[in-house]
Amino acid sequence: MAEKAILFDLDGTLLTLDTEAFLQRYMKRLGEYTAHIVNPELLVTSVWQATKQMMKDDGANRTNEEIFREHFLSACGLEREAIWPLFDAFYAEEFPLLKEDIEPHPYALKVVEEAKKQGYRLVVATNPVFPGVAIYERMKWAGLLENDFEHVTIFETSCYCKPNPKYFIEICERIDIKPEDAIMIGNDMQQDMVASEVGLKTFLVEDYKIDRGVPQYHVDGHGTLKELYGQLVARSGIFS
Repeated sequence: MAEKAILFDLDGTLLTLDTEAFLQRYMKRLGEYTAHIVNPELLVTSVWQATKQMMKDDGANRTNEEIFREHFLSACGLEREAIWPLFDAFYAEEFPLLKEDIEPHPYALKVVEEAKKQGYRLVVATNPVFPGVAIYERMKWAGLLENDFEHVTIFETSCYCKPNPKYFIEICERIDIKPEDAIMIGNDMQQDMVASEVGLKTFLVEDYKIDRGVPQYHVDGHGTLKELYGQLVARSGIFS
């Protein structure tokens, strides 16, 4: 079998997470943590503005972190030295507490272990809008080991975000594999299945499916994570 890679989304795919509820909790906690430096409402507005700019940027000359930092600092009128150390402290001290009732998906580790056993090259292809420390922490919540994956997309080193198709090309170039030899597995029709536009195969995980209606993309396989595991073990469908 030719060398192949599996790109796994994290939130709602390998991790049982209600993304909207989590983001509300995250923003509230971040606003409280930095309230002595910046008004919480201004902080939240600035974070969202900077995130939108980061997600729509289409150039490869700057990392997501650099784009976010520029727009965030401009929006809230702060110097980097005044707020960035506080962000670092928040991610070290407070972010792990956001886990609360989030539990690993019972089939997440089984899928990853079976894929690894079969020789697939593994990537965590989560939207790189968070610092690495926050993404690695959420991987822990999913029961995943960092060294099981060849690459993890984080905002310090990524230059694109989902749903930009260039995000998937960047991953393939990073691990030196052809898009047609890679499979994107995720729960979001618009952000994950867009990988089919640049030649990757796709599997839509339906446990926590997100579908905003448009645009629609080609899906090679779909089902629950349990069903995905069954296909992987049987080496059927997109895994044959």
